[in-house]
Amino acid sequence: MKPKFHIFALAFAAAACQEGREHTAPAVNPRDSVSMMVSYGVNTLVSDSGMMKYRIVAECWEVNQARNPSRWIFEKGLFLEQFDEKFHVEAYIQCDTAYYFDQKKLWELRGRVRIRTIDGLRFASEELYWDQNKHELYSYKYSRLVTPDREMEGTYFLSDERMTHYTITNSKGSFVKGGMGNAEGDSILAAPDTVKAKKRLPTTPSAKKTQ
Repeated sequence: MKPKFHIFALAFAAAACQEGREHTAPAVNPRDSVSMMVSYGVNTLVSDSGMMKYRIVAECWEVNQARNPSRWIFEKGLFLEQFDEKFHVEAYIQCDTAYYFDQKKLWELRGRVRIRTIDGLRFASEELYWDQNKHELYSYKYSRLVTPDREMEGTYFLSDERMTHYTITNSKGSFVKGGMGNAEGDSILAAPDTVKAKKRLPTTPSAKKTQ
């Protein structure tokens, strides 16, 4: 009888172990791309050196530190206003989709990217990068820049982050508004596509969320 009892016990134990495995869920990998935070209807003031510099407005803001590299994600668009010391709007940036890679301090703006400053400068492209370490804005796609004096178009754009010095190469057009004028004495036509202005775009931010 003993051999039969042992066989029965082993069969029961094997069945119990098999049943236990059926209810075992796979472990969650800590590197799975799960967002740390998702906020909707965001209206965020961003400061630099203790001063409010600009406002971020977005329908959805996702902070994902599990993905490599970690990033902020604005899948449904981003609107950014930049302020002066008296909290007056100096410029804005708008796009359909935006990513901010916090470790690299790099913004990647996609879709209908638009920049407008209080001085009347307007920029349009389908893609724009903002490297806050190098303090540069650049794009490898068709871009159009309009100032009160001239218009420029090209497939490569480079500027400082304050939009005070900028260049468009592979140019499709560059002309002075109101007529070409005298090419010999026209310093704008003779100079490279670089213009100085007074207003600034934001420097490296530290975000503060408001209600």
